[in-house]
This record gives sequence, C-alpha cells and structure tokens, in this order.
Amino acid sequence: MLLRPLLPLFVLSTSLMAQDPGRDYFPPAPVPDRIILNLTERPAERVAVSWRTSPVVARSLVQVALADPSPDLEENARTIAGTSKTLLTDLNGARFHSAVMDSLRPATQYAYRVGDSTHWSEWNHFTTAAMDAAPFSFLYFGDAQNDLKSLWSRAIRGAYARMPDADFLLHAGDLINRSTRDHEWGEWFYAGGWIHAVTPAIATPGNHEYGRDTAGIPELSPHWRPTFALPENGPAGFAETAYSIDYQGARIISLDSPAFLYDSTAADAQVAWLEGLLAENPNPWTIVFMHHPVFSSKLGRDNEELRTRLEPLFVRYGVDLVLQGHDHTYGRGTNLNVGEGTRPTVDGPIYVVSVSGPKMYDAGLADWMDRAASNTQLYQLVSVSGDSLEYTAYTVTGERYDAFSLYRQPGGGPNVYVDRAPEETPERLDLPPRYERNYSDEQREEYRNRFEAYRTRKRGGGPD
Repeated sequence: MLLRPLLPLFVLSTSLMAQDPGRDYFPPAPVPDRIILNLTERPAERVAVSWRTSPVVARSLVQVALADPSPDLEENARTIAGTSKTLLTDLNGARFHSAVMDSLRPATQYAYRVGDSTHWSEWNHFTTAAMDAAPFSFLYFGDAQNDLKSLWSRAIRGAYARMPDADFLLHAGDLINRSTRDHEWGEWFYAGGWIHAVTPAIATPGNHEYGRDTAGIPELSPHWRPTFALPENGPAGFAETAYSIDYQGARIISLDSPAFLYDSTAADAQVAWLEGLLAENPNPWTIVFMHHPVFSSKLGRDNEELRTRLEPLFVRYGVDLVLQGHDHTYGRGTNLNVGEGTRPTVDGPIYVVSVSGPKMYDAGLADWMDRAASNTQLYQLVSVSGDSLEYTAYTVTGERYDAFSLYRQPGGGPNVYVDRAPEETPERLDLPPRYERNYSDEQREEYRNRFEAYRTRKRGGGPD
C-alpha cells in the first residue's frame, strides 16, 4: 500500500467541510427560492413559473400585473393559484410549486411575484412574446454539469451581462452531473440567481438528468418536472422533455435524446411526432435542440442511430439549426465535409455542439466541422429577424469566437450560408491538460496528425 503524507489538520478539515456531501448548503425556507420562468406552448399569452419552499408552505400563489413605474403593483395585481408537490431529496424535503400566468397580452411587460400570501418573493419583470413573426434572440448553453457555482456561474452571468435583452435562455441538457443530488440543483440556481426569474428558459434533458431505478431502468430525474413547468404537448410519455414552441416565426423543438437512445420505442414515438411537426409547420424558421449530437465533436463518439433516424427528416423538411451538447468540446458545421467548395447554400441544417461548463474532452476535429474549440467555456447568441438568422459564439471571457449567418431565399430553396468566424481569433485546439498529461506518445502523435488534416481541409481540401 502506498502511504501518502498527512496533510496539516486545518487543511484536511477545510477540505472535508468544503465537500461535505451530507450538509445542506441550500436548505428550503418559507420564502420562495429557485424561481424560474419557462416558456409555454403559447408564449404570447401564457408564461409559466416554478419555485421552491419548505414543506410547511401549503399555498401556491402568483400575483401578476402590468409592469408600471409606480410602486403600486399589488393594488392592480391578479392572483393565480398554482399547484405544488412535496419532493424528498437526498438532503431535505421541499415543496415545489408551479403556476401558469395566462390571459396575457402579447409583447407586453408584466410584473409578478410568487408566494403563499404571507411569504412573498420580490417583484420581477418579464415580457411576453409577440403573437406574429417578429425579431427575437436567445442565449444557448451547452452542458453546465460540473462546478456550477464556481465556474458555470461566469457563463450564465457573462451571457446575461452581454445580452440582457435576450428573449429567453435555451439549455441543451446536462444542467447538473448527478440527477438526484439536490446540492447540484442548488448550485445551478445559485449560479444564475435572479436571471432565472426574469428571463424565461427552455431546457432539454441530458443523460445526466437521467438515473436508474431499482431495476436498473433509466428514469428521468425526480427533480426535473418539479423544477420546471415546460410544455406538455409532445408525444405521450414525454411531458416536459419532448415538446415544441412556436415563437415569433420560429418552431423550436426539444427532443429527449437520452430516451431516444435508451429505448427504441421512445425513439419511434419521437420520430413520428417530429415528422408531423415538421410536415405541418407554418413558421419560416425551424430550430431543434437536444442533448446528444447528430454529428459528434468529441474523439471516438458517434450517435449513428440518432443520425440515421433524424438527419433525413431534418434535410427533407428544411430544419435550419440543430443545437446540442454532450461532447464537452465545440463544433460547428454542416452535413457536408469541410473543403467541398465554398458552400454558398446548405442542403440541411447547421449543427452546433457546445459546452458552457468546465468539464472538457478532446476534440475530434471531424470532417463535418467548420469551426472547433477545445478546453473552452462558451455561450451563444442566436438572433432571428425576417429572412435572416445570425449566430455568434462567445468565450466566457467575452471574446467573439465564432459566427455565421443564414439567409432564406425568396421562393424557398436551401439557405444561403455565410461563415463569419472572426479571422483575428485563432481556433483554440490545444488538448485539455488532463488529456495532455495522460495521452501516450502515440495518442499525441495521432492528435497532431488529426489537427494537421483538419487544417488542410479548411485550406480547401488539398495539401499546400
């Protein structure tokens, strides 16, 4: 046995205290916390809200009023009763509440607060969507997952600081690491703070939002549905995981990719539902988001079943953009290999894989990728206006890292695709430190060869 030297007692004690798995650092109280807005299937008329309290709180109330510069909000507020359920977690028991603020006016700012008539939250503002097509933008986050308080916090806070007028947030799964750890959900909410309460969010589950029951069968985190109030308009059995929202001229679709890969029956149900949504789509833009990538950005991964079943539908029905996570690297490209001409148009969606948290993998630098990054935390802004879609990726330090534009052609046809990756920003492709340390000489050589092949493809498909 290898004996390690003893650490000084105060260092050991501090370390244990900092990582005490049995201590509840985010205990519920009568005053509401973990307040989060969610888009509904009718975002111009209805906005959902969820929150948490201690179990002794029995009432679930929301007060909502037209936002006004005067402080007289309560006098003009409408009170809505919500629903609640008790959840016993690994650390505590808590009461989770949700309600839908309905009969709202489109494109209108409202103020709201949640509580039980005795203990209230602060008043927060939100703005409903427009009823018809109109410009909008949203922030897209890949996996948060680890070190949520210490390191993911700079992603969501930096994104909001740069784009406070974004209409909503989109999370592509793996919000946390262990599906049943209440502490991790507490850190996720701590990192975003009041941002969650003023900017509506949508989310799709990742594999880390799934655990296994006593029989070893995958099951969705018991925190998922109490924590959120997402649409329930998907296929049967996929409430709040597979759903769609029509938002100001765009159809936005969440697919439950973990269930898709775990169970062929779940895959069949989602494929049939998806095809119906795509075939009867009155919106000019279509955006799909899910956790597992159709084209992987990590070395050694490939979700062939997902790609085989979904990509033909995406191409046939003109999906414009597919936003994903899971691979803890950055990749952006199309279903055509890099180097195949200038590609002024694309026959299929633009695929993006991104990561907002600190867990990092080695980049695959695969043929489909136009732009890549390794060992880099990012967030993305997507803006839609009329016949154009603009995409920009930023590092968490605020550097513009990637960008492209899509333009719809009059009369239909493939989108015009303009790569706007900033030439002054070199690609960050160094291996994450743990891979650099643990790679063998052969693995490092293989990575260098892949890196050179990637650079050659980007220069036009041939050698210098």
